[in-house]
Amino acid sequence: MHYLSTRGDATPRQFCEILLEGLAPDGGLYLPAHYPQVDSATLTRWRTVYHEQGYAELAFEVLSLYIDDIPAADLQALCAKTYTAEVFGTGEIVPLRHLENDVWLEALSNGPTLAFKDMAMQLLGNLFEYELARRGQELNILGATSGDTGSAAEYAMRGKKGVRVFMTSPQGRMSPFQQAQMFSLMDENIVNIAIDGVFDDCQDIVKAVSNDLDFKRKYKIGTVNSINWARLLAQVVYYFAGYIQATASNDQKVSFAVPSGNFGNVCAGHVARMMGLPIAELVVATNENDVLDEFFRTGIYRVRGSADTFETSSPSMDISKASNFERFVFDLVGRDGARTQDLFTTQLATHGYFDLSADPAFKDAAARYGFASGKSTHADRLATILDTDTRHGVVIDTHTADGLKVALEHLLPGVPMVVLETALPIKFAATVQEALGRQPDRPAQFAGIEDLPKRVLNLPADVALVKALIEKTCG
Repeated sequence: MHYLSTRGDATPRQFCEILLEGLAPDGGLYLPAHYPQVDSATLTRWRTVYHEQGYAELAFEVLSLYIDDIPAADLQALCAKTYTAEVFGTGEIVPLRHLENDVWLEALSNGPTLAFKDMAMQLLGNLFEYELARRGQELNILGATSGDTGSAAEYAMRGKKGVRVFMTSPQGRMSPFQQAQMFSLMDENIVNIAIDGVFDDCQDIVKAVSNDLDFKRKYKIGTVNSINWARLLAQVVYYFAGYIQATASNDQKVSFAVPSGNFGNVCAGHVARMMGLPIAELVVATNENDVLDEFFRTGIYRVRGSADTFETSSPSMDISKASNFERFVFDLVGRDGARTQDLFTTQLATHGYFDLSADPAFKDAAARYGFASGKSTHADRLATILDTDTRHGVVIDTHTADGLKVALEHLLPGVPMVVLETALPIKFAATVQEALGRQPDRPAQFAGIEDLPKRVLNLPADVALVKALIEKTCG
């Protein structure tokens, strides 16, 4: 399997090369040269694999279609090491919970940091350590987080040999629990950087550093954001696991509702659907920062500046430049790298938006790719959290509430709707308290985490200053 850039660089690269590289040299995102097709016989076999051998073995089956430069036995061992009941709290790893009729929740937040990012990040940490040891190299990871990516990356990389993490986050924009999870880590290989700005400023810094090829190579810069294909690939697995649990036969279709900010989570669903998984609809659920909902309704992708990015009670989705969206647009325009580059560089730089509303590819996008969308507000979140607790005895977090609210607007007769849970409610306790009048349950290992000493550097949104910090730290 070879990988190419969404912006036209077709130099054939294998998985382990792009694992450590992150962005392509031309600034694009990597995608496989083709999507392997999963036929009904294979899907039937995978049902048996999941039910009898477990999630780790299913992950090995899916990943093997994309990774051919790691020996099969080693890849199988890496999956087995990653997806354990000890790490994820249950042997099922991603169990479904029935809410009502055809509505289900897929639990993705049983990992070490109580967020779905653990599903991929735990694997990524093991892949990095494996490949760096094989090469005798080190890697400096530069990341951006709106809340959950940072802690998931840091918990996955802490203590890993040959890996150092520089994680940027928007100062004061995460929940107290999220900040405490990251800033209380005292490991020498973890460096937290609070940026004076919003998530998009952090993401822009990561991209700017990654696009400085000389600096990137000198300091061996890699990424853990979902711009890294390996992370998105790991997320593809739980769409297959969710489908297998929600159906009895391959004749059935399933819809997935996905709380979406940076488009990585739902882009993994797009990949699964392109592989042949019988997905009826991929429902994109945004909060008040509705750049993605606007696109799927109108065909116009209009990024917002920092001043127009709302601070909401589902802060991990307070994003107005959806990095992974470029991967879908690349597929949408027929994998035309030159056109994708024009849209995401020239058009966005000149106008702040691009318009595909008149493009035949967009007009047929819903039928061809199965996307639907909607948005949720703070009032919607409160109402959904209260309703779900009152009627089902289930407490959900704010982002999952966005997903459930929009999911209920897109139910199809006879088609199971699987809502991807994104975090445990304790991570957003203030809003849950507002909705229910009580605090959500707190896992024992996180008792008093907000009161722990914190280690974090505050910097303005300045690429040069972040580079200087990396230089100084790396010596």
